[in-house]
Amino acid sequence: MTVQEPVAHPRFAQALEDLGLASNVLPSIRRFPEATRTATEAAAAIGCELSQICKSLIFAADGVPVLVLMDGASRVDVELVRRELCAAKVTRAKADLVRETTGYAIGGVPPFGHRTRTRVLADRSLLDHATVWAAAGTPYAVFPMDPKSLIAHAGGTVVDVRELSE
Repeated sequence: MTVQEPVAHPRFAQALEDLGLASNVLPSIRRFPEATRTATEAAAAIGCELSQICKSLIFAADGVPVLVLMDGASRVDVELVRRELCAAKVTRAKADLVRETTGYAIGGVPPFGHRTRTRVLADRSLLDHATVWAAAGTPYAVFPMDPKSLIAHAGGTVVDVRELSE
């Protein structure tokens, strides 16, 4: 008899329970045999547009972690994040800070259910879709949610921090 791994990370499943979302979200989580660490991998596995992937990215603003939720087809403009936060310096967080802050590894960070409470910025581009897909706490699992609900449950502020192509 083989033991099946849980579909969602236990911390994320508990967060869903705490938020009253477990009965709606847990059955909709999709687990894949291959990793969906990148937005491109996730979109290919799900069969959706790259921009329908919600990336959960941790940055350090003057050394303080901040979560930026960004659509999978776009890049974060660090200068816009810096201005939004009135910070002197904003950098991409290193893997150890991501795990320490969220409790998850890069490639599996969900938009909520983190170990610590952080400020959350959500790029407006996520609102272009009826449904977006985000990591469920592991690099192998994703879940769908309407972006307004996702941003609300993450405690996010809608901002414009997408890098614009020249």
